[in-house]
Amino acid sequence: MTIPVPIISGPMAIEKEWIDYNGHLNMAYYNVLFDRCSDQAFDLMGMGPNYVKERRLTIYTAEVHVCYLQELHLEHKVNVSFQLIDHDEKRLRAYQEIRHVDGWLAATSETLSLHVDMDGPKVAPFPADVLGNIEAMRAAHAALPMPERAGRSIGIKRKSA
Repeated sequence: MTIPVPIISGPMAIEKEWIDYNGHLNMAYYNVLFDRCSDQAFDLMGMGPNYVKERRLTIYTAEVHVCYLQELHLEHKVNVSFQLIDHDEKRLRAYQEIRHVDGWLAATSETLSLHVDMDGPKVAPFPADVLGNIEAMRAAHAALPMPERAGRSIGIKRKSA
């Protein structure tokens, strides 16, 4: 399996229905773009569309932190990246960026995903073959630096009196 470092989607268009009353991409659709790229990564790890049908196993998102940095508009085209930055026997931690095809950064996302046995549903370990694919992707992505924007938290900084 050849693993892109990082995984980068092909160009994606902004759809007319995604534009909100402010004239830019509605916040929910940034997640649609991130999700479409994540699906490419999950497929490479052996957890594509047939995974739930054939094995009754899947991925659930447990936590997402999105930072919106620059507005996207209908005429824009973007690429989305996926970098696997950590994993254990039941979880994946990934970092993603949406970049305009001209290269500027529009948004980032950091996600914690859980591997789930649909017969519960309950969190369950990855099967050995899938874990091997995850470990291969993590090893390939370990060559990338830790993203500067990874691990951010939300808070209001107060000026001291």
